[in-house]
Amino acid sequence: MTTADFIAPPTAAGASVFIETHGCKLNQADTQALARQFAGAGYGAASERGDADIYILNTCTVTHVADRKARQAVRAVRRRNPSAFIVATGCYAQRAAADLRAMPEIDLVAGNDDKRSLARLVSAEYAGGQTPTACAVGDDEALAPALKLRSRAMIKIQEGCDQVCAYCIVPKVRGRERSVPVAELLTTANAYAALGCREIVLTGTQLGSYGFDLEGESIVTLLRALLDGTDVPRIRVSSLQPQDLSDGLLSLWAADSRLCPHFHVPLQSGSDAILARMRRRYDSAGFLAAVRRIRDAVDDDGVSITADAIAGFPGEADDDFRRTVETCEQAELASVHVFPYSPRPGTSAAHYADHVDPRTKTERARRLSETADALSRRFRQRLIGETRPVLWERADPQPPENGGGFTASGLTDNYVRTRARMESPTAINRITRVKLSGLDGEGMSGETNKSPLP
Repeated sequence: MTTADFIAPPTAAGASVFIETHGCKLNQADTQALARQFAGAGYGAASERGDADIYILNTCTVTHVADRKARQAVRAVRRRNPSAFIVATGCYAQRAAADLRAMPEIDLVAGNDDKRSLARLVSAEYAGGQTPTACAVGDDEALAPALKLRSRAMIKIQEGCDQVCAYCIVPKVRGRERSVPVAELLTTANAYAALGCREIVLTGTQLGSYGFDLEGESIVTLLRALLDGTDVPRIRVSSLQPQDLSDGLLSLWAADSRLCPHFHVPLQSGSDAILARMRRRYDSAGFLAAVRRIRDAVDDDGVSITADAIAGFPGEADDDFRRTVETCEQAELASVHVFPYSPRPGTSAAHYADHVDPRTKTERARRLSETADALSRRFRQRLIGETRPVLWERADPQPPENGGGFTASGLTDNYVRTRARMESPTAINRITRVKLSGLDGEGMSGETNKSPLP
């Protein structure tokens, strides 16, 4: 995903910056925090990465493909913009700083630990020591009107992971689990709402563990505080582990429609033997029980449940793979993000002796993706004829030969990309009711109700 997340007034002094984001919603939250830093420090924004004085890549390293995309991105920027000051930050920079420093295209490498002071570090290197006062994450002044918000804001509620799954590099690049205090999160959420944000997305590595290090706090108390202490129309929780989906937590969705009826619940494998080898904290029956709890608790036939699944984990036999496909089908998932297993240096699974043949792994990923596509179509077909709220994010003008007007795009509350024709773009960053009329690529088409929701 590519984002240019802030814009300073045209008269602002300083170099222009473009921030590109690879990877997860947690990285997107970090990018928005970085944008606040640079906007608060007086930097301007470039609309294209090739035009920026300073190009910052917020990297992912969850797979070898993510690493390759990062290297390709910085090389492409250097070819297009030879004079740019190129910065690599994020998880790849945290994991393999020396490898990135060896790339001649990169001027500065700063890991996740350095993100809170990145504007200061960049200024020291790029501006010859002329270091402005950078805004720290969470500072009120960092949420100045110079920030250009999208319709939704990512808010990091916790970071780090103590679970150390066999395949996962995240504990090494994000550290131990730690929670952001509730008061700070309320301040941030209300500041975003005051700037016109219509949805906040709570991100983190282990959201269900939130508050273990804060006296009297938990993911339940945080959600209650956000529901009681903000007026943002939509709150979305980015991911919850199966074992975290308690009846007490799910009761919040039944009590307040501002919580989006979309649950991302990582599966990874449907084979109990593989789950144990991965060091996951549930089995396939536990995953399916969590899915049933969601559907029992949320009074919405359109509630969407999405998941991640890994194809070709070491030791995965044909029967293990079959169980993964069957579990996805039994859960009636709305979408599955399929990953071919990628060995990560420093993880225990990288040292397993029984790695799956690359061709077999690729074939299993293809077959699992076909299952995911079929499940997605089936879920969206069930939604045809329903009316759901859509938060409109953009509107693209259409030429006269196509009827003029605009084609708008946004997300339903249950996380379905929806497109509709509009006479004008006035609905952008507003929530309106939409009758879902048919499938449109990987999303849906809709007919808008002109009455916006609050």
